Amino acid sequence: MSTTMYPTESIYNLIPREEVKIEKPPRYMSKFRAQVKHEKMLNKPTNKTMGPVKVDLPSPEKYLLKHSKEPKLPEKQPFSYLEDETFKKPQIPSKADNPLMGIHTKKDFVKTNAFENIMAVPKKPQPIYADTKTGDKQLLENSGLLPKYIKKKDFGKTPEYLQHRTEEVRRAQDEYDSFVKEHMRQGTMKQLSEDERNNILQGLKMNWGELHHQYQGLSVVTDTTPKKYRKERLELEMKQLERDIDLIERYKTIFIANN
Repeated sequence: MSTTMYPTESIYNLIPREEVKIEKPPRYMSKFRAQVKHEKMLNKPTNKTMGPVKVDLPSPEKYLLKHSKEPKLPEKQPFSYLEDETFKKPQIPSKADNPLMGIHTKKDFVKTNAFENIMAVPKKPQPIYADTKTGDKQLLENSGLLPKYIKKKDFGKTPEYLQHRTEEVRRAQDEYDSFVKEHMRQGTMKQLSEDERNNILQGLKMNWGELHHQYQGLSVVTDTTPKKYRKERLELEMKQLERDIDLIERYKTIFIANN
């Protein structure tokens, strides 16, 4: 048996009904539309996208010629040797030119070489080290085992860039101190005493402890919107108090406006 449900029949359904036309509301038009169009046309460059408004037409006499846009090579020049004599090689000797013959020397090369080798300073071998069991050798200088950095002249000294940085920090601190002294002399600023600073710090910690106690008492399940908002509010207030406590603990000297 079919379970399809049909509407109940009625004779009134045969009466023709007027078709109801849904009228759309008028389209929203801003009252600043004309002003925006005017400002847009004022700020729009004329040659931004489509080029100049009016371009001169090219002359019919200057039409594009064939091969006119190809790169032109320099004109061919005849080859010629350099006129400078220093670049020329010497001429080949002729067969009639005989070399010098019969020149002798009285130098005893055997004794000279033996004497130079005897008096020569022995060459120091380069220090090496073996890094494998098969005896592979490497230079010791580049191994990092030699203390060559501690023998430098500037070893143990403060680098120049750190000295410049320290000088800049000291100069900035002096300028800040003079600025604070000037304002304190004028009475616009005052320095918090140690007791006031400790009292403020203790008050912030007590407030944080109270908020933390409330936060620990919240429900584990945040199933409603008020619980969620209360938890987020407590977290924001605790984070702000933590930032304030860290700021006061980090700086021992604090200046405030004297109102």
